[in-house]
Amino acid sequence: MITRAHLEALDRADPLAPFRALFTLPDGVVYLDGNSLGALPRATPARVAEVVAREWGEGLIRSWNDAGWIEAPARIGAKIGRLIGAPAGTVTVADSTSVNLFKLLGAALDQRPDRRVILSERSNFPTDLYIAEGLAALLGRGHTLRLVDAGEIPAAIGADTAVVMLTHVNYHTGAMFDMAAITRAAHAAGALMLWDLAHSAGAVPVDLAAADADLAVGCGYKFLNGGPGAPAFLYVAERLQQEARFPLTGWLGHAAPFAFEHSYRPAPGIARAVVGTPPMISVAALEVGVDIALQAPMDGVREKSLQQTRIFAELVAQECPGHGLRLASPSDPARRGSQVCFAHEHAYPIMQALIARGVIGDFRAPDVLRFGITPLYLGYAELWDAVQTLRAVLAGNEWQQPQFNERRKVT
Repeated sequence: MITRAHLEALDRADPLAPFRALFTLPDGVVYLDGNSLGALPRATPARVAEVVAREWGEGLIRSWNDAGWIEAPARIGAKIGRLIGAPAGTVTVADSTSVNLFKLLGAALDQRPDRRVILSERSNFPTDLYIAEGLAALLGRGHTLRLVDAGEIPAAIGADTAVVMLTHVNYHTGAMFDMAAITRAAHAAGALMLWDLAHSAGAVPVDLAAADADLAVGCGYKFLNGGPGAPAFLYVAERLQQEARFPLTGWLGHAAPFAFEHSYRPAPGIARAVVGTPPMISVAALEVGVDIALQAPMDGVREKSLQQTRIFAELVAQECPGHGLRLASPSDPARRGSQVCFAHEHAYPIMQALIARGVIGDFRAPDVLRFGITPLYLGYAELWDAVQTLRAVLAGNEWQQPQFNERRKVT
């Protein structure tokens, strides 16, 4: 039986505990939504203020050179590369995850001109599917998005598959693909492999080079703690860069941006994937979060994540039996990312009641309570407190109160 005293002992022995002090978290809140929006690093406000007041306010346009603004996408991209097993020169910071996905899918289809299928899983994150649908319709050459269940992916990769597009850790359940095995299956069929790392980067070990991945995208505002709407990143394997042709080509992806030539010439390497001017205030905030992630040993982060997801699932089973909760994540902790999800027919009002009590997770339609596990700032005893709050909400039927059943725009 798990007790709070046992979890307090784990907190005292936790080698990652000092990282909690690097984040600003409100008193009385158990934050279990870092897989949607990461917490605020304490150093971020000062860094943003420095960019605004000194680099912009005093340096003005000179800061593109003097403060290193123009090199920031490549510099931070290289740092992110260290978190995802990507060699130098293969990652850059740019745009949003959706825009980057559009660019990479377009490049992938261009490199497989005789193939017309983008293959993905039915439960992939909707925006990934929307981008693929839109691109296929825009091309108008018989391209199509084919969806199958996750377990059917390897067998569904065929001679007509141009690119396999998957999210490494599923947003809805936390289920995690075997990146190396799926990539091998794609390559064996002659297809390219594109991974969405939105729920992976900074949360679970990723080694794109070892998996021989072709393409990848990811966001900066979840486990990288870059702030709401933080810039995203993309990866292109070095072997593909020279021939990569992106459907969006902008001036900063030009070989000589300040020559202001009237025809596009792609920059060498990953730089050609950049489109427009980087949003430097947001880029600076992102770098703070990335630097913190680089300080933490990923093996230690994963070890704590595995332990915390296991404990949380077991605590819910121990403390909340008979209330209709069903584990929606894989039962094996090693097969899930850094989140635990439960299905319940009244998931939305239950989550709203939890949030009102200071336990912040989120809801995903149609019936999932989603709890993100962020080892750098989440303690073990907080898991106990969160589950006790869940137990109280369920036992007292608090979720039935009218205010908790009124749907908000963001769930």
